[in-house]
Amino acid sequence: MSDDNANDNATNGDMSLEQKEALVRDALRQVMDPEIGLSVQELGLVREIQIEDDKMHIRMIMTTPFCPYAPHLLEATRRAAQDTLNLPTTIELGMETWHPGLAEEGILDDWGLF
Repeated sequence: MSDDNANDNATNGDMSLEQKEALVRDALRQVMDPEIGLSVQELGLVREIQIEDDKMHIRMIMTTPFCPYAPHLLEATRRAAQDTLNLPTTIELGMETWHPGLAEEGILDDWGLF
């Protein structure tokens, strides 16, 4: 393990779970849905983040059941979260149905549909 990773892990150990989750959610703002042009965080696709001392697990959903970008979005989300806290991360595709009310408030206003 490099000194940088050791320092990152020491710093992460000093953070509360809420701070760690906020850091991960902020990093997930960089993972964009290529069709919609909004992040997985803005769309409300990340439904749960479980952080433990030695691992992390994320449950997320897609905007449609047959999203052609699901494999890409799942892996990009997993990788971004893992890189943020330097913890092995697993990801699960939840079966919850997405609806516009899950998106961050005001984010879909430009669409004029909701």
